[in-house]
Amino acid sequence: MTHHSFVKNRVLLTLVLLLLLAGYGLAFLSHAPNRLVSGQGIPLSTLLHGYSTLIILPALLLLAAAFLTLYGKNHLLVMLLAEILLTALVWLAGHSAVQLAGGDEDSIARTSLGGGFWAAAALCLLIASDAISRFTRNHSLRIVLNVQMILPVVVLLAYGQLAELSLLKEYDNRSDVFNDAVWQHLGILFGTLLPAVLIGLPVGLLCHRNPRWRGPVLSVLNIIQTVPSIALFGLLLAPLAGLARALPWLAEHGISGIGLAPAIIALVLYSLLPLVRGVIAGLESVPEAVIESARGMGMNRGQIFLRVQLPIALPVILTGIRIVAVQTVGMAMVAALIGAGGLGAIMFQGLLSSALDLVLLGVIPAVLMAVVVDSVFKFAVSILETSRR
Repeated sequence: MTHHSFVKNRVLLTLVLLLLLAGYGLAFLSHAPNRLVSGQGIPLSTLLHGYSTLIILPALLLLAAAFLTLYGKNHLLVMLLAEILLTALVWLAGHSAVQLAGGDEDSIARTSLGGGFWAAAALCLLIASDAISRFTRNHSLRIVLNVQMILPVVVLLAYGQLAELSLLKEYDNRSDVFNDAVWQHLGILFGTLLPAVLIGLPVGLLCHRNPRWRGPVLSVLNIIQTVPSIALFGLLLAPLAGLARALPWLAEHGISGIGLAPAIIALVLYSLLPLVRGVIAGLESVPEAVIESARGMGMNRGQIFLRVQLPIALPVILTGIRIVAVQTVGMAMVAALIGAGGLGAIMFQGLLSSALDLVLLGVIPAVLMAVVVDSVFKFAVSILETSRR
């Protein structure tokens, strides 16, 4: 006797139930007379009146979808419902902030996004991501569908629908500082990736061709990886400060005990282990028969590496670089403590002044940057793997 489960999609059911619990169990917004006072939590239920109650409809439809057997393109309907719900929640937050401000654009009152909003928004994205993964196995298409989820939110931002939220007010007050911080963060990212790749590729190739070097090299890189980031930044302060005193021209070029130089050196050192491992794994994935065929065609060692080994190993090597890039975006936040700047400076400024929205102004762009970097590399890897088939 076969047993047919009443629930067809347990993942969707769990996520929707959690979403409903978050929406009604946590404060959706927080309102305070100014940024120095703790806000009063506002539940979602008190904000739903009139046509705004229609927000419940996509949530109920998602709940119903968990009990239906969905195939193929039907999963896109689940994604669309999650996208509509996310957009509606963001709109409601912005609209409620305008009402709470009483129409006064210069009001010092602050309306912040509460835990209920963040949890519900995250669950909407998880529901959409699950539906997209069930719809297609194509990595490139998955990335495109996931990215378009935030387009309606970008439109709401562009049209000023969220301008009265405290997060956007913090941005307005510090737009120049914020823009500089984003560029500084990108500078740290690319300033780390370029030397890391230039060092990591040859070291990985050396370890692949001379296995006796592999153990000692990976052991040293493992030790570097276990040193906490703050400790490594601190260890570099004294040597670099000494170098700057001994060689003044280094200080003139910005190399000193604090600032960008120790941050990039430390981040490059942290990047080497995943990069070298990625290069070794990539080169070892090349079948020996392919290399023998290349030798039989008269190719020398350099030609075999450039024309045969590197193209085959590139997806695995790019995966290693992807790990390094995402890791660097996160660790660059801590580098602000030694004067490297970037989005971490805004985050720590918010922590010191107990301003949560200022912390989020630093954290959210860093998270988005990491997601974008991760998606770009995944997209590149999927294209390379597709072209090889």
